[in-house]
Amino acid sequence: MKFAIVLFALFAVALAAPTVEVLRSDSNVGIDNYSYAVETSDGTSKSEEGVLKNAGTELEAISTHGSFSYVGPDGQTYTVTYVADENGFQPQGAHLPVAPVA
Repeated sequence: MKFAIVLFALFAVALAAPTVEVLRSDSNVGIDNYSYAVETSDGTSKSEEGVLKNAGTELEAISTHGSFSYVGPDGQTYTVTYVADENGFQPQGAHLPVAPVA
């Protein structure tokens, strides 16, 4: 009986959940670089580009930059741009806190 109740509850949640559709999806993958972009019907989007740096050396690494946006619970769209490379992940966004200058 408990199984039937749980199954019914999961089914109800699945029906109530909004359907999100992919509006745009692009990608390009090469030997030493890549890029992609995705946009969905709920206002979420993401794009990123990456390139292989110092190929064939001990310092070989992927350097990426991109951004993502989403609509928060308050209805506002939040956007984060970032770089990820040998210096780590470096996000920026109007809603993100900024460390004080030393």
